[in-house]
Amino acid sequence: MTDSPSDRQLTHREAVQPSQKFPVCIVADSIESAVNVGSLFRIADAFGVEKIYLTGSSPTPPSSKLRKTSRATERWVAYESRGDALALVHELKASGHLIASLEVTERAVDIRSVDLRFDRLALIVGSENSGVSQALLDASEVALRIPMFGKNSSLNLATACGVAVFELAKRFMPP
Repeated sequence: MTDSPSDRQLTHREAVQPSQKFPVCIVADSIESAVNVGSLFRIADAFGVEKIYLTGSSPTPPSSKLRKTSRATERWVAYESRGDALALVHELKASGHLIASLEVTERAVDIRSVDLRFDRLALIVGSENSGVSQALLDASEVALRIPMFGKNSSLNLATACGVAVFELAKRFMPP
């Protein structure tokens, strides 16, 4: 047996990195669960998302269920509530965002291998039950999918968003 130093779990204070923001926003349209919205806030905080747009019927702060899941990240992650997701997407596109939907479609591109060129990105996620609306898919420049290797065809909304945001934002992250 070698004399290697032991490993220990870091405290929250020890693990916190300097905060960074990347030119990525999330458009969350008609999310049904406050818990999922809370998870989106936590994902946005973890991966440097500059803003969350809560559109349609998505729950908004203040909400005790949202806050419990977000671990209070809704206090410092920028967000805006908008009624009309399609109008917002047109605004984002006009301001230079590449519009990408996270959805399983006939032409969706594997997120691992897509070669997207963008300075700013808006990632659309849709309802847990019905997904991204056809109107938003039509307004998107690309649909992205996460490959699945099990029997199910998709992940939970928040889990899928976390995988996608990390994959897309890592091009801005230092090594």
